[in-house]
Amino acid sequence: MAYKTDIEIAQEAELLPISAVAASLGIPEDAVENYGRYKAKIDPRPLRERPEKAKLILVTAITPTPAGEGKTTTSVGLADGLRKIGKNAVVALREPSLGPVFGIKGGAAGGGYAQVVPMEDINLHFTGDFHAIGAANNLLAAMLDNHIQQGNALGIDPKQITWKRAVDMNDRQLRHIVDGLGGKAQGVPREDGFDITVASEIMAVLCLASDLMDLKARLARIIVGYTYDGRPVTAHDLKAEGAMTALLKEAIKPNLVQTLEGTPAFIHGGPFANIAHGCNSVSATHTALKLADYVVTEAGFAADLGAEKFLDIKCRMSALHPDAVVIVATVRALKYHGGVPKTELNTENLEALEKGLPNLLQHVANIRDVFGLPCVVAINAFPTDTKAELDLVAAKCGELGVNVALSEVWAKGGEGGKALAEEVVRLCDEPNSFRFSYDLDTSIEEKLEAICKRIYHADGVALTPNAKKQAQQLTELGFASLPVCMAKTQYSFSDDAALLGAPKGFTVTVRNLKVSAGAGFIVALTGDIMTMPGLPKVPAAEKIDVDENGRITGLF
Repeated sequence: MAYKTDIEIAQEAELLPISAVAASLGIPEDAVENYGRYKAKIDPRPLRERPEKAKLILVTAITPTPAGEGKTTTSVGLADGLRKIGKNAVVALREPSLGPVFGIKGGAAGGGYAQVVPMEDINLHFTGDFHAIGAANNLLAAMLDNHIQQGNALGIDPKQITWKRAVDMNDRQLRHIVDGLGGKAQGVPREDGFDITVASEIMAVLCLASDLMDLKARLARIIVGYTYDGRPVTAHDLKAEGAMTALLKEAIKPNLVQTLEGTPAFIHGGPFANIAHGCNSVSATHTALKLADYVVTEAGFAADLGAEKFLDIKCRMSALHPDAVVIVATVRALKYHGGVPKTELNTENLEALEKGLPNLLQHVANIRDVFGLPCVVAINAFPTDTKAELDLVAAKCGELGVNVALSEVWAKGGEGGKALAEEVVRLCDEPNSFRFSYDLDTSIEEKLEAICKRIYHADGVALTPNAKKQAQQLTELGFASLPVCMAKTQYSFSDDAALLGAPKGFTVTVRNLKVSAGAGFIVALTGDIMTMPGLPKVPAAEKIDVDENGRITGLF
């Protein structure tokens, strides 16, 4: 049987005018700024006085594998499923980065019959938010280097500059560079580098800012480097925040699109969850909570990364309180965690499945026992799943008091998400005791240890001598009370991508600590994590093409 590709399904869909989607939510016309027929920016100001009324549902997943999990697909299908059972639902997602789109992962607009559309626009330039973020990032970099070139009145030490340039593309060639070459008139020679735009602090700032003025205040606090005598230098010191805010004044407005079934979808912001906090914007989430009865949102990668940061950072900063959590898994991925190679995942293997299940069960226990939230496991269905395998997953989750719902949204859209939707509605009506995994009034080292022991189930955390020195410096500068944003491989609970399942007996090594003072958290880099990915041997870009009519193919 030949299946249609995601892009073929998306291109065949009949979309509602975005004005009709906005009207279905009761958004006033003066808040809707159309970007063509099927996309719009929503100005939150006309909605400011509306109360937030919706239940908030977080979708997360098991540790990613090459077999795929389908977290975004499940999020979209769940929102459609909620509408199928008569609920007023909205989905709130992140924007895709061009790096993964042209790299190894592909797009991030869902899949099959559970997609957000227009799929090509969303996966490519969309409404220009990422371009604006990159421009603001690089304006600050240019003003920093210009200040040094023009006499360096602030006494900035070129060897202690922490601000990098940004581009929204996987480009390993730009990780470490030397610039300012060519003589005195060309700038001051120094070591430099690029981050991918989704790792820029400005991306995190935009996603955590409550409004335009909060955005400007956060931008002003960004630390770009240190003086010769160790004092931090901020964007405000460079008088840069006003111009940066001007570049971002449209980008901070949430984007409204729709699913294949016409469910409203807010897609805004896109920080990676392995090197940033991995959540869509606070502005989009709060706007959605005012307009619907149920809001489905997702956090990047697995629950130890995206969900932990959603709960410990985003919820803490923006007074959000989730009502239920969905943990997405596939039988195929669990068998991979149990040691089955990718080529053999279509064959029933209960022994391997049982070996891989601790990964799922550890994520479930973290959400329920550490964070105090009710959860359901959504098994993203594949045709090769057997009844015995599905029954084993349900039995093991049942031992923890957690139900399992089969999600068939990839093949059936909202109809295939009704069972999951019913369970989510039930969970949302239950009381919960939401709490954070650590207290802010503990030291940086204690926060790191809490995350590593309670969430990753490590024996402990080890700071390199450099990281210890940085922790002391950040404490002396008054940043010890900030939450911690862990930069860690997404492929393992540990900082070693090769340790699958639910590993034990490991220690997490923190090699570098830096403050994102504008975002309001401390970034802890572990293992060999990088803030600028590279392209794979065969990039997805090689398969993407466009014909004489402008019709794109190969995008997924």
